[in-house]
Amino acid sequence: MNKKSNLKYSIILLLFCLSISSQDYDILIQNGHVIDIKNKIDDVYDIAISKNKVVAVSKKIDLKDAKRVIDASGLIVVPGLIDIHSHNFHGTIPNRYLSNSFSALPPDGFSFRSGITTIVDVGGAGWRNFEVFKNQVIDRSQTRVLSFLNIVGFGMQGGAVEQNIDDMNSEMTAEIVKKYPDEIVGIKLAHFNGYNWLPVDRVVKAGEISDVPVMIDFGGSKPLMPLDSLLLNKLRPGDIFTHTYANVLGRMSIVDANNKLFPFVKKAQERGIIFDVGHGGGSFAFSQAIPAIIQGLKPNTISTDLHTGSMNRGMKDLLNVMSKFLNIGLNLKEVVTATTWDAAKVIKRNDLGNLSVGSVADIAILNLRKGQFGFVDTKDKKIKGDKKLECELTIKDGQIVYDLNGISNKLWNE
Repeated sequence: MNKKSNLKYSIILLLFCLSISSQDYDILIQNGHVIDIKNKIDDVYDIAISKNKVVAVSKKIDLKDAKRVIDASGLIVVPGLIDIHSHNFHGTIPNRYLSNSFSALPPDGFSFRSGITTIVDVGGAGWRNFEVFKNQVIDRSQTRVLSFLNIVGFGMQGGAVEQNIDDMNSEMTAEIVKKYPDEIVGIKLAHFNGYNWLPVDRVVKAGEISDVPVMIDFGGSKPLMPLDSLLLNKLRPGDIFTHTYANVLGRMSIVDANNKLFPFVKKAQERGIIFDVGHGGGSFAFSQAIPAIIQGLKPNTISTDLHTGSMNRGMKDLLNVMSKFLNIGLNLKEVVTATTWDAAKVIKRNDLGNLSVGSVADIAILNLRKGQFGFVDTKDKKIKGDKKLECELTIKDGQIVYDLNGISNKLWNE
């Protein structure tokens, strides 16, 4: 940003601050432990909201200026969580899997109760049916719904549709990405089976044309496709390898049979490849995650791979996945980073995942519970843990959209 642009931004920010200085705050969150990675805040702060924006972040804000006060004492206040791997192109067309059918889920039913304000459908729609997804889901949801467009024109319909290389059109995919830059943040390749690099080459080409990252759900093949070639030679820095801690037939894992992390995996992360959790119903094993983390491979982003096949099994929801990582080697700041600021940067949405003054007021208030808990992976294996995150309250665009225990409300007789 040049000096002229800096000056212009400073003037706009000053005018914005002056415009709200004489107004009451719509919401004041007091005494919460704020974790805002972008602004290097990790301490007890107050946050004021007015007209859907964060307008003040300070050690102490006078409550007399607030219409509504939330006491967040003992709770954690973070930017609204971002789930960069979900499946939300729900519909009623039979045999379409995650593309306008029954296995995908409506966003609002599964977002706010987990502190999520932004959810990214990955691959449900392709260039042929994205506008259906936009009209049917994106435009009708209170949750902010974004998309990784599938390189397959008909989207993630399973079976032969996802194996059709002739429908993996780089140019048409890039054209739709460019047409809807506010909604589409990347391109997805998933479930291709066979020893063939052409699908990877086509999705990367589409990403190059449209200047967005790609996400790879590496399919199966026999013999195995070399994972080191994908991570070191095919993908670009900023591209995303999802299902990082999976151990499935037909795909190389990141940890070998002797619990040793393959050296090329850390090398790939160092060159900028993004390692995403993408837990799902079959793509997260403690036998991979625990040794990998011990040997230095922590996830860049933590996500759910939410769909009907994962939500009632070991995955459950984003906070449950975050809690697993709290109990196997990550600290609170790291799991918040992986679901807020780092997730926002990965999808090139730096307007999200932070609590800067002037930013949209997307906020999650979390409770870090202490006790005895159990967590299950997709291999039906369990660990015991003593920490678990729970969502107390979610604010989206300055509006309270979820309040578990009514902490934003007065008592009935007050």
